[in-house]
Amino acid sequence: MTDRTAPAAHPIAAPFAARWSPRSYEDRAVPDAALAQVLEAARWASSCFNDQPWNFILARKGREEDGYAKLFSCLSQNNQGWAGRAPVLMLGVARTAFAHNGNPNRHAAYDLGQATANLAAQAATLGLQAHQMAGFDAAKAREAFAIPEGFDPLVMLTLGYPGAAAALPEALATREAAPRARKGISEFTHLGAWGAAGSPA
Repeated sequence: MTDRTAPAAHPIAAPFAARWSPRSYEDRAVPDAALAQVLEAARWASSCFNDQPWNFILARKGREEDGYAKLFSCLSQNNQGWAGRAPVLMLGVARTAFAHNGNPNRHAAYDLGQATANLAAQAATLGLQAHQMAGFDAAKAREAFAIPEGFDPLVMLTLGYPGAAAALPEALATREAAPRARKGISEFTHLGAWGAAGSPA
């Protein structure tokens, strides 16, 4: 498989350089121990008031078949075109009120994002990769899994061992193998004032 290590402009830790979002997956299961490790990494994400508002619905091919089918059915048509290759599907859900006082938690989505980022970085250290997706029907997911009010389905993920780009339809294969790119630091960093673009180095 093509090396997908990030061409970082400055040295970064290996899990961040290794993490990417494949669409092709090998036809092999993710070991239970590896799943436990990526969820443990999510568990130790930081959160406002240590509230830990994240929840994950997880289903594996050949194990939680009904759950896997339900999760797959919630995906957009585009994502259904490739996501069924993954041995694991997940749905990330944020509790929108603080557990300790019931007040609205406007940071819940941010905290779920941190947990998901931890999960993805840990996956990369194990030779796995997660692909995070916004393309899904949240209302359908709520109904399919009887997710109660006060909990928002916000992200879906595939998880598995990345496979060959050639296994995908041509258009997706081209995207899979395309060079990785990101904005430069100066494009999102404001030094001392909004609009004062720059880089510390």
